[in-house]
This record gives sequence, C-alpha cells and structure tokens, in this order.
Amino acid sequence: MGYQQDKNRGNSKKIAEKWQRIWDKLGLHQARSLFQKPKQYILVEFPYPSGSGLHIGHAFSFIGADVYARFKRMSGYNVLFPMGWDAFGLPTENYAIKEKRKPQEITKENTKFFKEQMKELGFSFDWEREINTTDPKYYKWTQWIFIQLFKKGLAYKKEMPINWCPSCKIGLANEEVLNGECERCGAGVSRRNLSQWIVKITKYADRLIKGLEQTEFIEKVKIAQINWIGKSEGTEVIFKIKDINKNLKIFTTRPDTLWGATFMVLSPEHSLVGDILQRSKDKKTKKDIKEYLEKTKTKSDLERTELFKEKTGIFTGFYAINPVNNKEIPVWISDFVLAAYGTGAIMAVPAHDQRDWEFARKFNLEIIPVIKPKNVWDFNQGAYTNVEEGEIINSEPINGLTPAESFNKMVKWLGQKGLGKRTQNYHLRDWIFSRQHYWGEPIPMVYCKRCGWQTVKEEELPIELPVVEHYEPTDTGESPLAKMEEWVKTTCPKCGGPGQRETDTMPNWAGSDWYFLRYIDPKNDNRIADKKEMEKWLPVDVYIGGDEHNTLHLLYSRFIYQFLWDIGVVPEKYPEPYMKRISHGVILGPNSQRMSKSKGNVIIPEEVIKRFNKYGPDILRMYLMFIGPFDGTMAWNDNALMGVKKFLDKIEDYINGWLQFKKQTSFKDTEKGKDKEILLHKTIQKVSQDIDNMKFNTAIACLMSFLNELKQEKTLSSKEVLEKFLILLSPFAPFFTEEQWQKINPNKKSVFQEKWPQFDSKLVQTGEIEIVIQINGKVRAKIMTLADISQKDMEKLALEQENVKRFLQDKKIKKIISVPNKLINLVV
Repeated sequence: MGYQQDKNRGNSKKIAEKWQRIWDKLGLHQARSLFQKPKQYILVEFPYPSGSGLHIGHAFSFIGADVYARFKRMSGYNVLFPMGWDAFGLPTENYAIKEKRKPQEITKENTKFFKEQMKELGFSFDWEREINTTDPKYYKWTQWIFIQLFKKGLAYKKEMPINWCPSCKIGLANEEVLNGECERCGAGVSRRNLSQWIVKITKYADRLIKGLEQTEFIEKVKIAQINWIGKSEGTEVIFKIKDINKNLKIFTTRPDTLWGATFMVLSPEHSLVGDILQRSKDKKTKKDIKEYLEKTKTKSDLERTELFKEKTGIFTGFYAINPVNNKEIPVWISDFVLAAYGTGAIMAVPAHDQRDWEFARKFNLEIIPVIKPKNVWDFNQGAYTNVEEGEIINSEPINGLTPAESFNKMVKWLGQKGLGKRTQNYHLRDWIFSRQHYWGEPIPMVYCKRCGWQTVKEEELPIELPVVEHYEPTDTGESPLAKMEEWVKTTCPKCGGPGQRETDTMPNWAGSDWYFLRYIDPKNDNRIADKKEMEKWLPVDVYIGGDEHNTLHLLYSRFIYQFLWDIGVVPEKYPEPYMKRISHGVILGPNSQRMSKSKGNVIIPEEVIKRFNKYGPDILRMYLMFIGPFDGTMAWNDNALMGVKKFLDKIEDYINGWLQFKKQTSFKDTEKGKDKEILLHKTIQKVSQDIDNMKFNTAIACLMSFLNELKQEKTLSSKEVLEKFLILLSPFAPFFTEEQWQKINPNKKSVFQEKWPQFDSKLVQTGEIEIVIQINGKVRAKIMTLADISQKDMEKLALEQENVKRFLQDKKIKKIISVPNKLINLVV
C-alpha cells in the first residue's frame, strides 16, 4: 500500500470500544416505541455472514446508511436502523461438509465476527432488534407464511427440469453453471427433472407493476422491476401439426407477421417432443433427436439463450400448418427456446428477427419479408428488425397498413376465424421454491398417501432442522434431510395416519423477503409483528442496497408483502413496503477491476483500519464516502485515503491549538464576524442538503473547504463555530468527533446528543450570486450581483447588459419572467 502505519496517535480499537460502550449505555441508537418525534425507518440489506468477514462493499453501503441515520437522529427523528443476518445458504453448508462440522456452529462464529467488525466501524445499528434467519423463533414465521401461501392456492408441487451437479449432488441456479460446468467444482452439469415446490408469483405480476406508482423508487429501479416482469400484449395463435392431429399454441406480440412465419421451433422440454418421437417412422431422425436432447441437458438456461452463441437445432420430420395461408412449415427443436417462457414454442419470422434469421441461414430455411422497410434493405444481409416502421406486404388482409395499424385488425381477424385470441404474456416465471439442501428452512408440509400434501399444524411451528454432527448430500437429488428417517417419519395432520415430512428446504430468498417486518417487533411469539407497531414504522422510508438485488429480491419481497396485505397481516393503509429504494455504487480494486481474490485486488476493511493506529475506522469511513458519488463506480486510491487522514490530522491540530491558546491567555470567544457567520451558515446548508440527498462526497468536500477558511482567518474561531463544525462532521467520523468534542466540552456526554444545527436563510442568501438572462428562453448573458437584490433592480440590470441590448434591437418586450436570485427571461 502507499501508506505506513501511524504509530504515534493512539489505538483506534480501544477508542471504538470506549465509545460503543458509552453509546450503548446512553441508548442513543435505540428506536423508541413511544412516538413523540417523526419516524424514519432506514433499512440496509442484511448480510450473509461468511467466514471471510465484512468486505469493502458491505462497509461502503453500511457507512452511507449510517451517516444518513445519524444525521436524521440529530435532526429530530425517531430512527429505526436495524441489523440482522441472512444466514442460511449453500456456502456455509459446503464448508460444514468439508470440515465435518455443524453449520449452526459456523454461522454463530461468523455472525460474532461480523458484529465485532461492524461495531469497530461505528455503525449505529439498534442491536436490541437483531434477527437471524436461522433462529427457529424467526423461521417459525417464514414457515407460517408458506402455509398461508399453500392455503390460498399460491404454492403447489410440480416436476421441473433443474441444473444438476453430480459431484456436489445439488441443484444449481442458472448463474452457477458456466460453460456447462458447475461453478463450484467444475463437474459437468446435466438437466434433471425433480419434483419442486412452486410459488405463483405470476398471479401478482400486474399488481407488482401497478404498485410501483405508490413508491418513490428511482427510475432505474422501477425499470428493472418492470423489465423483469416483462409484461407484453399479444396473441395466442393455434397451429395444427400435420400427421399427429395435435394443436400447437404459440404466443406472439406480432400477429401481423404471421405470413412471414416459415418454420416453428419447440423447446427440447416441450410436451409435443414426446409425441414426435412416438409417431416418427424414421429411425435416424429419432436417434438424432434423442442425441440432441441429451446434449441440451448439459446447458443452463443462460447459455441456451445467449444471443451470440452458435445456433443449434434438429428437424423433427413433421410440419405445422400456418393458419393464415394453410402453408406447411417445418417443425424444429432448438435449445434457444425455453419451456418456461411463453408456451415453450415459437413461430419463427426470420425476415424480421435476427435470431430467427441466423437459424434460417444456417439450416437453409425460407425467409419471407412481410414488412417493407422505408429505405433499401438487403434481407440476405440480415433481418429488418425496425418493425415499427414500414408497410405491411405479402399479407393480403392487411397489406398497405403500418404495423401499428395492423395489430388490432389481425387480432380481430384471428378471433373471427377461431385461430387465436388476444392475451398477455410475462417474462416473470413462477418461483421455484425448493432447494435440495440441509441448511435452509424446512418446508412445513407432510405427505400422506391417503390425504396428499397437508400443511403442518400452525401450533407445531417451528419445524426445526434436526441437528446432526455432519452429513453428505444424496445421489437421488433429494435433500440430505431425506436420510434422517426419524425426522422424516411423522403423522398426517389431517387423518392421523403415517406421513412423511417434506425434505426439501426453502431458498435463501424466503427468510429475506419479510425481515424488515420482524425488525419492527422482533420478540413477538404470537405473530410476525404487532400491527400497531407496523402502523407506526411502515413503510420503510429508505431501503439501501445493490443493483444486483433490484430485480429478484425486491420483487420477491414486494410480492410477499402484497400477499400479507391481502390476508390482513400488515396495515391496510400501506399496500407497498418500501417508499424509496436507493442503489449504492461499487468500489473497484486499485487496478480499476472488480475485486476478487484471484485478481489479488481485494481491500479488507480490517487491514485498512489497522494501518492507521488512531482514528482508523473514521479514516476508512470518510474515505469511502469521499471517494465519489454514493451511487457511482469508483476505484480504490491510496493517495485519496492519505488525503482524508491529513484532513483529520488538521482538525485535531487546529482544535489542540485553539485549546492551547485559550489556556495560555485570558481568551474569550471572539466575535464570529459577519463573513465567518455567513460561511458557517452556508456550510450548514450545504452539508445538511448533501447528506439528505446522499451526496456524501460533496458534503465532505464542503467541510474540508470550511476548515481551510478557518485556518486562514486572522481571528480565532468562537467555541460555537467549532461545535457546529464538529456536529456536521460527526456522522462521517463518529469516534474522532467524540474525542475532539470532549476536548472542548468535557462535561457533555456525547456529540450525538446535540441537535443538528440550522442555517439562517437570510445569511446564506447574502453575498454574490449569478443571474442568468434569457431572451425567448435562450441564454444571452450572465451577471454577478448581490443575493438580496430586488426584482425591480434585477430586471433593470438585465436590460443594461450590452449583449441583451443587441438582441433587443427592433424588438418589443411582451413579458418579463423573473425567478428571484436565479433567472430573468425576456419574452419578445
């Protein structure tokens, strides 16, 4: 690193521990149930407590949230700023298997380590409300939610294809399969059909889009949610399969291009594939299809839909009848079509879809244009995909229309002929809820041969994980719980006969979908949380998290909340759980690349703190907030880190000098002076507004500028000026500020018991400001003038400017629009 350990300035760990004890004793960070102040619920995504400890991304996100929470408390708000642990999951399970230890013990160690790191960094979490998703008292309510989903018909069991690692003996998410191999062990992955619990999130698709209108999410978060749901208006069209006497339904958003459909494509998992294999008389075709199906089993959905991968497929030997012209078109099977999307089959229009075009060119299939481009276009070079523009051709009933004009006409035409109907489709799929793991919440279901699937009686919750010394995954695709016969065997909740517990466990998402509700009332044994308490605290005012969770986590969480709203668990007046969603940025390594162990560019917060023996946590906190915009992408820079250290050193030296001068002379607080008072109030205004808008880097820059101005003053600052400066600094550098505060206020317990300073609006408006002068909305001049200038004088000054006079020659002013202290617009 580009800096050396500071050996002469005390011990940061002892300082941090001292102030954490004092803050805990004073109860400064505890949210109060009795409301005498306006509330502010500030939420950060609770971490997965891995063995590697808190990483720099955690630190960055949590520090920003902590600065904001401290600022809000001092500004007079009753702040709920909680923390907990999202502790179920495969990494801990794999480590436990490797070490032949219990995941319960490993999780306990990891959370203890994380919590110590958090305290050392000065996070002002309300630890009285700490939760852990692996605590049976917590996951009792996760299981209760699942039972309610089942009772309302929103949870069901179905056989589904999943990615299967034969080495780890577990199902893998698409993101865990790289080039057909398990990301963890490198073994070849295959597709395996397993019976899975599914949750019908698709029933809430429209609600999840509509509900965004009631939030203040930033636009990119709303777009991420809407795109993931992927609602599209279109038509369901029926194609008949010749010689099989079966109908094939497809969904298309472009029924106007039906005359251009020259082949059909089925997903390898489509039910019609079985009929094709059964009816096919060509042995070679059958053999080729079976071989192709085997190859597709090694690919994840992400690989299959990769736009730039080489197109693969197999002709079935069968033909479909295009309903608009009775033309026979070949039926193919290709892995770029997924069973889970739409109907699992597509009509291919290669003239107007690049993926279809590439497939058609590779396999020498027909390409028929049905939209005439406005400009010259060579269909031998590529598909014409700007289909919103052009003229319909080769499509007799709608020839000559624009694509936009033809949609409704085609829908009506298909309906009249019984060939199709208007419908909607969603990218969003129902939620696969089963995991074949041990370390997760047991699904509270019992299977009875007589009664089928039954929910566990609610009074028996929680259904706890059986504690074992160690365990191995199974070869069957079942959870390790399937081996624990004593636990599996139970009685049917309905008939009392023999039953078997569900041995799959829940996904990580399950415990993190509702955790913000439990923070409100974490020790309640009778319900998720008391509704009166929820009415006080909901909705979450600010939810800070990463872009990677703006789709699935946020969507699942909003879905579960909306479901709980439907069944009356949460307050009726709050149909959405979160008001604002803030996406924090990313810290890259010193080489401007994503941090990873393999690249050797990982920054460990603890190591940075240790390098600065005194005020280490505060230097790291300030640096991470100063490095760039909170929502930006920044690279680690040691020089900037040293700049923050020097800034804190300057503050300490200034205060020590101030105290020394006061001690050696009959010093009394000097008059603030008009200029110094204006500077102070402008600084209060700037820092307050920047923190409120999470512009932490510019707030710190303002504090640096203020200190430089103080040092240049010939007269010494008053105690009031120093106090207000330290209060403004305190959210960023809490331990350092407490130490300096005690020097000038030894009889006061904590700077965080002080009120946030308010600025005088009259004082901040004095001094010079820039006025923009426009003529018919175009800038023609800019002038500097006193901030308290009257509107009449501002207009007079504008008319005196030479450039304005030049543009006003032979013109008549119809209207003057004035924005005080900002703008004059002359309408001529």
